[in-house]
Amino acid sequence: MKHTSSSRNIVFLSTSLPRECGIATFTQDLLDQFSKLQGWNKPKIIAMNNNETYRYNDQVMREINQNTLSDYIDAAEAINQSNTDLLVIQHEFGIYGGESGEYLLKFIEKLHVPYVAIFHTVLTNPTPKQHEIITRIAELSVKVVTMAQSTVQDLISVYHIDAAKIAFIHHGVPFVETASRADLKVQYNFGDRKILSTFGFLSPGKGIEYAIEAMSGVVKQHPDALYIIWGKTHPVVKLEIGEVYREKLTNLVHELGLTNNVLFVDKLLTQEEVIQSLVMSDIYMTPYLGKEQAVSGTLAYGIGYGRVIVSTPYRYAKEMLAGGRGLLADFRDSASLETCILELLDDPAKVKEMESRTLELGRTMMWSEVAKTYAAIFQDIIAHSKQADRSVI
Repeated sequence: MKHTSSSRNIVFLSTSLPRECGIATFTQDLLDQFSKLQGWNKPKIIAMNNNETYRYNDQVMREINQNTLSDYIDAAEAINQSNTDLLVIQHEFGIYGGESGEYLLKFIEKLHVPYVAIFHTVLTNPTPKQHEIITRIAELSVKVVTMAQSTVQDLISVYHIDAAKIAFIHHGVPFVETASRADLKVQYNFGDRKILSTFGFLSPGKGIEYAIEAMSGVVKQHPDALYIIWGKTHPVVKLEIGEVYREKLTNLVHELGLTNNVLFVDKLLTQEEVIQSLVMSDIYMTPYLGKEQAVSGTLAYGIGYGRVIVSTPYRYAKEMLAGGRGLLADFRDSASLETCILELLDDPAKVKEMESRTLELGRTMMWSEVAKTYAAIFQDIIAHSKQADRSVI
């Protein structure tokens, strides 16, 4: 039963806070922006659950247990009966049940409401099952969204998705008012130190050990340098191997005599703390190991706040740091990272120039801007859908 109100209703299929998951944060940020836009009712979420129990607020309209196929069917039927104008599916491997998340296909095949799929990972070498899933999701969707320009071509050539169906929209970055870099350093008792940082869930793919090794060379020339690693161990990693990776890193810090130059902040950061950690940084680092990583929320945040970035050349970093917005070091190469860091610490004028270039792009990535792009696409889809409904009548 469709509604007659002029306000539009959208529902997200996604993980939801308080579940500790980057997709949940992304959805919440986008949902919060839509709540401020004219002509939209506050969006709802169908929350994807794993084996944990979460206390959701009233924005969650129903839940799907990841591994219970009947939940997907029931949820699709409920959406069909509701006044939902558009469904937005956040797609990431690992949050849906079945082989490579194939239960999601049962859901979309039952669905009568138009949907947009946001692909958070686009694999260049998918397994046959992964290929089948992405292709089918795209086929039944009205639009698919990717957050990196480089993946648009993959969606066309690897998955044979019609170019007209693909939208490239930057990963959003939340706007948080903060004190200045100098004031934040004082507030956090870092005084006049040069701050390098990395934030996000800790896991072996982050390559932090190479950044720590690089610091042992950096501090010989800049003893005031401090590398801060913000964030707790990824919940999935903690479940599987506990704190093995963090312990390996802390042991490395001791071995290299860097206890005064490397600091771990082992906690789940609030959004404000994340932004403060970035704003006080002189250099932001993503020494990640995965060459094919097409999107990184943490790197997007670094760019959003105009930080100078040192990164390994994974796909998203190569794209986002082009045009002199940062420096790329070799994979698994602490000497290369060290060279990049020293190049920046030795040349404040270069840092200033890079910051202004990065900030220019960063301003276009604030959620307030990004949400307008989503809203225009969603509005267009809903208008076309209603037009089609009327022509059927």
